[in-house]
Amino acid sequence: MGSTRHRPPRRLLGVLAATAVAFTLFSSATTTAGAADTTATAAQTASTRSAAAQPLSTSTPVVFVHGYTGNASNWVTGMSVFRANGWSSSNLFAYEYNSYGNNITNAQGLATFVNTVKARTGASKVAIVNHSMGGLVSQYYLKVLGGNTSVSHLASIAGANHGTTYAGACLVYTTCQQMYPGSSFISQISSGDETPGSTKYATWYSACDGIIIPYTSTRLDGATNNNVVCQTHIGYLTDTVVLGQIARFVAS
Repeated sequence: MGSTRHRPPRRLLGVLAATAVAFTLFSSATTTAGAADTTATAAQTASTRSAAAQPLSTSTPVVFVHGYTGNASNWVTGMSVFRANGWSSSNLFAYEYNSYGNNITNAQGLATFVNTVKARTGASKVAIVNHSMGGLVSQYYLKVLGGNTSVSHLASIAGANHGTTYAGACLVYTTCQQMYPGSSFISQISSGDETPGSTKYATWYSACDGIIIPYTSTRLDGATNNNVVCQTHIGYLTDTVVLGQIARFVAS
């Protein structure tokens, strides 16, 4: 649900059933506003041209973090695009977590997963690519748990970094309560510096998202925020153009 480096009552059952289809829109398991946006778009184009003219580093392990109700299968296209951009399959990893549990626990699990990837690959840092609620898990890890020291790049695709009112459809779950704008969880990851450490941060967001409401929620202060002309929330996961931009960003 230009690079400046610097987040059972019958009635209740009826409501839950009516929104079950909507919940699945947070993932594809079966499946800049104003002058800042203009600057980011121009910078993105310049960065892409610059990256094409320079040798890129594809040795950094990449950890993909899915969204609400998602799983590793969300990243089939993403991993394919990264391989096409020079990554070895042995350096591409998908972290899975409990969509209905607690995002603090999920972030702690991400910390353990990253440490395992570092030990397995011998790398000192990884890059993280997240989608939707995966933005919350990632931001908590980087900011609250100090994970930024282990992350070279953070790419957030339609991340619910400042929450989404769409989470009102599933407030029965702790993760959705945390994903709702104004929650204590959102306050914790958005207060102060949203892009801590030496990590390079970038986001991709669109007015056509439909799930992240408001769609500008994905933007992070201090990040390169890329306003995609029109892409749906789930469409990003198979958008080879955007995924290619992300691969080049991670390689920069």
